[in-house]
Amino acid sequence: MPSPLIIIALLCALFCLAFLFAAMASLKKRRVFSIVIRSLLALLMLSLALLFSAISISLQGYRALTKEERAAIVKIEPAGAQKFIARFTFPDGSQQAFSLTGDQLYVDAHILKWKPLVNILGLHTAYELDRVAGRYENLTDETTRPRTVHTLSKDKPIDMFQLRRRFEALNPLLDAEYGSATFINTNSAEEFSIMVSTTGLLIRKTEKTGM
Repeated sequence: MPSPLIIIALLCALFCLAFLFAAMASLKKRRVFSIVIRSLLALLMLSLALLFSAISISLQGYRALTKEERAAIVKIEPAGAQKFIARFTFPDGSQQAFSLTGDQLYVDAHILKWKPLVNILGLHTAYELDRVAGRYENLTDETTRPRTVHTLSKDKPIDMFQLRRRFEALNPLLDAEYGSATFINTNSAEEFSIMVSTTGLLIRKTEKTGM
């Protein structure tokens, strides 16, 4: 089912065409005032259609969040001193494996909080896992040992999180001032659930895995 934003964009596009045809009809009748008004309305509808389309594209990869939910299941497999493999399984069934260095698994995410003004369009808090990394417990190791970081987010032509941080004019619509991160020790084979809520990320141990 199309998202509410796509439906609104299509309706605006239809209104744009309607006003454009009306302006052309006024042009034939040489009604200058009607031409100007209808042309302006057509431009307004076109601008709104493009705006809602851009917002819809910028939200690709983000998942709506109304309560605490599981963002991924991660299985940890130690692979040597300060080395481990993190195998992710996402809600859509897709899987990814990452070879990481460090003592801990680190995951962060982008959180978008839409303001009540926009909630009426069906937009609510949304999240996207952003990156996974290996984290060292010791600060000296953190600054001198090899660092491993991988992306979890999807490539998109427009990213609403980055747009919000760049343009203050979007402040009345949503809050994207912060991300959220969590980490946990990886010194044994374990399975974890990465949970996300409107307050951020957390990791919970699910069950022991055999080696």
